[in-house]
Amino acid sequence: MMLMEQTQVPSASLPVAEFTTHLRLGTGFEDDGAQDAVLETVLRAAIAAVEARTNKALLVRDFLYSVNAWRDWSALTLPVAPIVSLNGFAIVDRTGTETEVAASKYMLEQDMHRPRLVSTGFILPQIPVAGQAKVSFTAGFASDWADLPADLAQAVFLLAAHYYEHRHETAVGAVVMPFGVTTLLERYRNLRLFGGRG
Repeated sequence: MMLMEQTQVPSASLPVAEFTTHLRLGTGFEDDGAQDAVLETVLRAAIAAVEARTNKALLVRDFLYSVNAWRDWSALTLPVAPIVSLNGFAIVDRTGTETEVAASKYMLEQDMHRPRLVSTGFILPQIPVAGQAKVSFTAGFASDWADLPADLAQAVFLLAAHYYEHRHETAVGAVVMPFGVTTLLERYRNLRLFGGRG
């Protein structure tokens, strides 16, 4: 299985100015904006870390998910939430020929932690030997930073500030998120039951 981002969060959508205020960096000087590239880098790193920890997409963008076999013949659990829309579903054979699956043969089952593409019949289409199934979808909480849940936005700022303050350190230490960040993210984490199956 493989998850690929088809679109990236544009730089204009990142809250660099708000993060500058959060860090209480000075403004009104000739070198205003000199730190913007560094701030953008740590913001992207913090967003990626929060998304990896929660399996949630913060800002809306497109993804492509491919699998080589079904774990459940009636549904496919998608690895990212929340889902905005399913954009396509295709079966690919060993030669790379794609066959689009009719939209009437599947539907989206929304869930905050484990959304699923579900067959409207009995089973999903068969994946041929050495083939794969590809699902394209759009996911994310918001298109604009201001519309993100406040606790997720705060978690990103806290983690990005931690990265910014320790950006020159080279010593390897304990790889843990700051306590305040993990607390804010706790309700968004997916609780795995039954050995993580499904």
